Amino acid sequence: MSYIFETSNLITDCFAAFVMHSRREFLRRSVLVLGYGGISQTAAAATGTDSVEPIVDIHQHLSYAGRTNDVLIAHQAAMGVTTTVLMPSGDRGPDHPGGSGEHEAVLALSRAFPMKFVFFANEVPTLADARQSLERQLRKGAIGIGEQKFRVDCDSPEMVMVAEVAREFDVPILLHFSHGLYNRRFERFHRMLERFPTVNFIGHSGAWWANIGKDYVEGIDSPRGPVNAGGLTDRYLRDYPNCFADLSAETGYRAIIRDEAHYREFMRRHQDQLVFGSDCDDGVGRAPLCTGARTIAAIRRLAPSKDIERKILHGNSRRLLKLAPLRVG
Repeated sequence: MSYIFETSNLITDCFAAFVMHSRREFLRRSVLVLGYGGISQTAAAATGTDSVEPIVDIHQHLSYAGRTNDVLIAHQAAMGVTTTVLMPSGDRGPDHPGGSGEHEAVLALSRAFPMKFVFFANEVPTLADARQSLERQLRKGAIGIGEQKFRVDCDSPEMVMVAEVAREFDVPILLHFSHGLYNRRFERFHRMLERFPTVNFIGHSGAWWANIGKDYVEGIDSPRGPVNAGGLTDRYLRDYPNCFADLSAETGYRAIIRDEAHYREFMRRHQDQLVFGSDCDDGVGRAPLCTGARTIAAIRRLAPSKDIERKILHGNSRRLLKLAPLRVG
């Protein structure tokens, strides 16, 4: 049933392409429909199920490592992803000199495939017109802000501005934490969680996942070995219902596999605040090369129950992003 439902959605996307673009584009996307069933059936066989359950990928990028849109579409289908959140970089600034044009690109792909892609707003928060840029993208249909990956303190006036915009538009913010580099001063993040209790913050990357253990060594964002539970990340998730965790990228995957016994309990404790993301740049969408595919497999293997697995792979994201529910089974 799920396969029929998903194929129907992609057919709808193809019709939208015919209306919005050209006959050539319509034919190209029709080829994707013909191939989609094979991809879905392969994913179903790999998971030992009769159908592919929904997966929301809360963290993906366009043109990642030169990947084309067609390759990205096939990559997401190979992982079994049914809804993908596209995150633009900020268009200007020291981390993205010259402008990327990604604001328009994520909007265009989301409009071309409305059943498959949604998008976030983003901007370098230190720019004079950052607030106006974020507001403009949100009015065009962005459903969140991120990935905020810029050289500021996590509780800086610039990030306060971003949170104010998120509160005004009632959308979440996804933050990349890297010690001494991006969203610095992680130990002060609680100030933002307390100041903006109605804004949902989603944490991601090295400093975020290194801090699941209370023996975190400053500057080491990829620790190995057993986790001494009770670190800052663990406590933020425990104490603040507006705090969520994005499992994406190698940092998220390594946090899972470094101490699997710990992670099973971590999933149980924070089952309503964990969301799957891939943030991978490969072109295949399958393990062992694809980090996203490996993370999905680890979630399914370690989740304490099927209900918790479903929350992490799609339920929590759909609630967080206010997406319509998808059929399961």
